[in-house]
Amino acid sequence: MRKFTTNSSHSTTPSSSKQVNQHRTLEQIGNDLLQECKTCNENSRLSKGLRERVERLPRKIRKEVVKRTSDGCSPLFIACRRGNVDITEYLITVCDANTEQKGFYEVPEDRSVHCVTPLWCACVSGKLPVVKCLVRLGSNINALSDTGSTPLRSSCFMTHIDIVQFLVEHGADIKKPNYNGGTCLINSVQSVTLCTYLISKGADVNARDIQDKTALHYAIQEHRLETAQLLLEHGADPFAKSRYGDDALQMACLKGAYHIFDFLKKRINYSAERLADAHELFGSTLIDDLNVTRGAILHWRLAHQIRLREAGYISKKPTVEPRAAYAFATEFTTIPELDNIAADMDAMRVQSLLIYERILGIGHRDTLFRIMFRGASYADAHRFQRCIDLWLLALQIRVQKYSILYSDTCLTAQALVRLMLDLIDGYDELMPEEHMEGTVPRFEDVFAVFSILTANITVARELISLRPVHRKQQENFDRVMKCLTHLMFLMLATAKTEDDRASIYRSVHTLVHSKVRSAITNDTLLHLSVSRLNVIKSGYFNDESTFLRIVFPSLKVAKLLLDCGADVNAKNESKSTPLLVAGMPYNYDRDVIFTLLEYGAHLDEPNRHDDRPLNLIRKNPINDIPTVNYLPLKCLCSTVIVRFGIPYRNQIPRTLEEFVKRHEP
Repeated sequence: MRKFTTNSSHSTTPSSSKQVNQHRTLEQIGNDLLQECKTCNENSRLSKGLRERVERLPRKIRKEVVKRTSDGCSPLFIACRRGNVDITEYLITVCDANTEQKGFYEVPEDRSVHCVTPLWCACVSGKLPVVKCLVRLGSNINALSDTGSTPLRSSCFMTHIDIVQFLVEHGADIKKPNYNGGTCLINSVQSVTLCTYLISKGADVNARDIQDKTALHYAIQEHRLETAQLLLEHGADPFAKSRYGDDALQMACLKGAYHIFDFLKKRINYSAERLADAHELFGSTLIDDLNVTRGAILHWRLAHQIRLREAGYISKKPTVEPRAAYAFATEFTTIPELDNIAADMDAMRVQSLLIYERILGIGHRDTLFRIMFRGASYADAHRFQRCIDLWLLALQIRVQKYSILYSDTCLTAQALVRLMLDLIDGYDELMPEEHMEGTVPRFEDVFAVFSILTANITVARELISLRPVHRKQQENFDRVMKCLTHLMFLMLATAKTEDDRASIYRSVHTLVHSKVRSAITNDTLLHLSVSRLNVIKSGYFNDESTFLRIVFPSLKVAKLLLDCGADVNAKNESKSTPLLVAGMPYNYDRDVIFTLLEYGAHLDEPNRHDDRPLNLIRKNPINDIPTVNYLPLKCLCSTVIVRFGIPYRNQIPRTLEEFVKRHEP
């Protein structure tokens, strides 16, 4: 009898063939369902043919079919977004669609994308009939979005008053904030009608978000006079302070909300000193934000008159010590002094900074923002030293107040370093010292930035190793690491005396021996100093349209680090040594590679991908370094042991085991 053999990889049993066909049928139904939902309008129905195919399926299978998604959205989600009640009801009642299956919704007003339920989507889209249908069929009326926002809160933001009223009448939680503490009332300050309704239903007018702001703060911020009046009439606290210390009056001054500012002065009995401060602050806002110089002078004059009304002149408190960053300017105390300032735009803007610092404090975010902005204005006018002075002050305050892990601190450091790099192009290394006087950047400024960033860098590195890990903080730390290597380059370029060079060595030596590494790739400073990818970008410059200064690989910085004790064979996250990074074709620099080899870099230590510096360097067509001179016998032996898998544990001296291990991928 002949025997027949069957190749199982090519044969298909009747039962498996049937399963494949069923799967294809279900997939086609799911795709057709998604397509019809995408193209439907508010009044259309699913086609008769599609409904018949769906209804032939067992109810359990229908439920699975309607779970399918396109771009993260199910048929039910799409139908709700389109405002189609008939399809929405059909999918829930006939197909058992999950009313809580979330999809992705892009809010048109701010282009933000959120992961939300169909009800949330329908509410924000303003589809009241769909909202009513979903609530009737059991949707969770308080279901949260990815930011913790309820359908009600988001409806308030969109000012869909009819939907807000329907949700509240059907049990929506009016006091539920999002993860940032934002309440329904805070989200409604753009509408007096909506705020009135929410307050009538018990909304807390003094509820605070994570910035300690109330609805009144936001009404003032958006110049909503009628809303501010309404909130105050219903018990809003005008003295409630935000996290930055801003109450209603101060917020009105900072935002230039003149009508609210005037209303608050009439409604609340502020002290003469407080009113004088407010007028001074309002005048500063006018000149900084709106460039209204006459208005600024008017408010400063009013403030001076208020200070003179009492028996004695109401002095300006607290006293601000003259700062070099402000060219040691002081605030005016007489009308003649004010008149002199009025004739000098630069003096007026410095006066504004003095007022901000005295009233708000040097650490207030608005003070720091205006210091940075003023510095940028000086840079635009090619008054670079004034810019550096102001930005250096802002960096110092931000490091003290928030640490180097704070995004604004990192941004300030990057802006300073980028500016200094752009300016260093004007330096000539052969320039006589007497001609370097007055050149920018100055060594003392570069060294000051380096000192500020390294003062507590080991503490910052420990903080970002704690769980939960915050990716943004890790990224900021790594940007600071790049700033430090560029600052080394700048210090070497601007040092004039032996004392300067000794200061560089001491500070870099201390940093190297702290063994600090980047947070994400675990690079050492030496890794960064030999990589062309180590560049500084800054939000204060248009990086797309301006020349991006490439400093690295840098022989001088690499040698400085090596002389200060940097580990020439340190490995990063991918187990790459500085020599392997330097050997990459886009990083190749003969002098850098030669120096690393002279300081003891190993040519044959592999990374995780078994890439070796030796192979990269030898393959480079312009290489002329005799690599064989840098391959000691013990390295060759280690490579052979690893390549052929020769057991070596407990077979060789302990001191050599670690050496051999370094040659393993």
